[in-house]
Amino acid sequence: MAGADADDALLVLTAMLLTPARFPSVLGDDYVAACAALALEPYEEGYGLVLGQDGEGARWTVVVDDVSLVAVAIAAWDCGMAHDLSPDERSVVCALPGWPLALTVAAPGVPAPHDPETDGLGPAPLAPPDPESWGPAQRRLGADEIAERWALWREQIDDAAFVRPDGERRGEAAEGTGSDGAGSENSGGPGGGSGDEPGSGSTVGGEGAESGAPAAGHHPGVRRALSEAVAYTRTPPPPGRIRSVFASADTRTLRVDGPGWSMVARTDDIALILLDEEPGAVLPVGRGPALPGLLEALDALAPHPA
Repeated sequence: MAGADADDALLVLTAMLLTPARFPSVLGDDYVAACAALALEPYEEGYGLVLGQDGEGARWTVVVDDVSLVAVAIAAWDCGMAHDLSPDERSVVCALPGWPLALTVAAPGVPAPHDPETDGLGPAPLAPPDPESWGPAQRRLGADEIAERWALWREQIDDAAFVRPDGERRGEAAEGTGSDGAGSENSGGPGGGSGDEPGSGSTVGGEGAESGAPAAGHHPGVRRALSEAVAYTRTPPPPGRIRSVFASADTRTLRVDGPGWSMVARTDDIALILLDEEPGAVLPVGRGPALPGLLEALDALAPHPA
């Protein structure tokens, strides 16, 4: 850090934003929960998180209140440009041991990354979630992966497998769908097994989990997620539950979270849902007559930073 002694200087490896519009999903379902995970007040302006190592190789996550400084660095790195990120000590809110996410890079000239010795004082070191297990953090990270690689995931979904509003399937490809119409499981999904083929897709049309919700067969988790998403349009949820990012000139990618579920959607396409109770499964929800309006309403609630 600028002005720090050599032994205390942070060798910056990466950085991320912690704001209502953009924050590490691994920390929580919304911005307030993410701040609470780091014992921070959920100020509207947000924070920047700077991850690096000290002179002894220990992992540290430094929280700063200079959000613009971190945002500029991230934008430069995303464009492949070199940029020195050295927050002033006056902008440092706190330094937390450990990293919330696993990094594949390490600082040169110092020992391998390790948790610092804190002698039991202060908070326990931050640590990434176990990739071999499944829970809320893994579910949210899986949804983030789908959002970042939407085209790859979308091409695995066979539109012929969805059910029309009148209940008739489009094409014979849908014959493999389970009798409950609950939606497919892609067993090779985030945190899941090694299956190569997606399932047949969820149902659309008919009656949804509640009035105004897209129908999604009889899978209780999918119906619950859609019902709660509809409820968000009536009573706005905590900041960060709904996030929207640019996808194309007329399209946004939505990331919506709730207790036990995550949704990824394109405003001009379908939605994909992940559930805590379905490890590694990706459950598609066809567009149908109700989903477009729901996605438009959710997008209107999300912050759209410049």
